[in-house]
Amino acid sequence: MRNVLLFLILFFPTIFATAQTVSPNVLSMKERAAVINSLLEDKVQNYLPEIMNREEIDMWVVISREYNEDPIIKTLLPAEWLAARRRTILVFFNKPDGSGIETLAVARYDVGSTFKSAWDKEKQPNQWERLAELIDERNPKKIGINKSKYFGITDGIVATDLEEFKAALSQKDRSKIVSAEKLAIGWLETRTDAEMAIYPHITRISHDIIQEAFSNKVITPGVTTTEDVVWWMRERVRELKLQTWFHPTVDVQRADPENSDHLRSFSKRPDKNVILPGDLLHCDFGITYLRLNTDQQQNAYILKPGEKEVPDYLVQAFKKGNRLQDIFTGNFKEGRTGNEVLKMSRATAIKAGIKPSIYTHPIGYHGHASGTTLGMWDSQGGVPVTGDYPLHLNTAYSIELNASVFIKEWDKEIRIMLEEEAFFDKTGVWYIDGRQTEIMTIPRIPAKQK
Repeated sequence: MRNVLLFLILFFPTIFATAQTVSPNVLSMKERAAVINSLLEDKVQNYLPEIMNREEIDMWVVISREYNEDPIIKTLLPAEWLAARRRTILVFFNKPDGSGIETLAVARYDVGSTFKSAWDKEKQPNQWERLAELIDERNPKKIGINKSKYFGITDGIVATDLEEFKAALSQKDRSKIVSAEKLAIGWLETRTDAEMAIYPHITRISHDIIQEAFSNKVITPGVTTTEDVVWWMRERVRELKLQTWFHPTVDVQRADPENSDHLRSFSKRPDKNVILPGDLLHCDFGITYLRLNTDQQQNAYILKPGEKEVPDYLVQAFKKGNRLQDIFTGNFKEGRTGNEVLKMSRATAIKAGIKPSIYTHPIGYHGHASGTTLGMWDSQGGVPVTGDYPLHLNTAYSIELNASVFIKEWDKEIRIMLEEEAFFDKTGVWYIDGRQTEIMTIPRIPAKQK
C-alpha cells in the first residue's frame, strides 16, 4: 500500500499540495494506464481477500465474451484492454492457507500483470475443460458467478456462458455454484486508500468545470440558453480529454408563474430556456476519469442589474437544502439499511419543517453504482431489496436530494436540488471535495464589493 501511495504522489503532486487547482492537471493516456493498473493490482491483492472472506466465497469466476462484456470485467481488465478478447475467463482463488489471492486467466495470454495465463491450447484444446481442471485442482468450497436478480451490474454472466460453464463441470463442482452478488457488490463499492487519494482530484476537476460553466465566461444573460451551457460542458470535457457518463442537464427556476420547471419529472429533460437575470440556475453533471465517476448538482443565481448578492429568500431556502444534507448523512451507520436511513432522515427533516426528497446512490466505477440504495425520487417510502442492503464502511455515495421550499416573493414552490460525492468510513460521512454551501452568482462579485 505504501508503494502505491508513493506512486500516486509522484503522479499527482497537486493533490497532496493543495485541493484547489485553477487548471486541471489531467494525466496523459500513458500515465493514466499506469495509475489504473497500479490501483487494480493493489485492490485485488490487498482488499479482495477480505471481501471474499466476508462473503464466504473462496473462488470467483468472471466470464465474458468480446463486445458482450460483463459490467464487472471492465473493472478488472488492465487499462490497455478496452474490451474482453474472444472469451475471457478470470479466476480468483482465495487460498485456504490465508496466503492471499491466486489470480488466473483461462486465456492464451496473460491479462495484464494481475492475471497469469493458465491455458495452453496445444495441451488442452478446450477452454471450458481447462477451466474445469483448474477448479477441480483447487477444490473450492463455493464457486461464485455474477448472477443476480436485483443488482443489474452484478448479473453479467450471459445465458450461453452459464450453460456451457455448468456443462463442463463435474457434478460435484456444479453443486458448488452460487451467486457472487454480494461479493461483486463488495468489489464494486469498496474504495481503497489509494483510490481515495485521487478521488478528491477527480471531484475537483468536475467542480471546476461547473464553476466555469456557471460564470459570465460562458453565460450572457438574455442570450445564452440552458442547452448552450449543456453543450459547452460537453465540449469542455472533451477538451480535457475526459468523458461524461451521462448527458448533463441545466435548468432554471424563476419568479415567472408560467415557469414550472420545479414540477418537472426527473425522467424528463428540462426545456430549453434563455437564461435571464433573476434566474436560479441548476445543473446535473458528472465525469469519468481513472475509472472513477462524479455526479454533482450545483446552483447559481443570475444577478439583476444593481444586485450584488443572492436575495435572502433564496439564501434561506438553500440553507434548508444544506440542513437536509446534514440530517441525512448524520444517520449513516455501518449495518443500517438504505431504507432505515431514508425513513429516519425524512422523519427528522419533516419535523424540522423541511419538505424532503432523498434519492442517493453509490458511486465509483459506475455512476449509478451497486450497493446501498437510499431512496429514489419516485420511491420515498423505501426501495425493495436494493434499499434493504446494509451500509458498509469505506464506500462512496452521491448524496443526492432536494428540499422543496415555498418562496413567498415568487408565490411558488421551488426545489433546492443538491448532489455531491461523499465517502463513508469509521469517522462518518465526509464530502470528497467539499459541498456547495452558497449559491454562486453570475457574474461573481468580489467580497470587498458586496
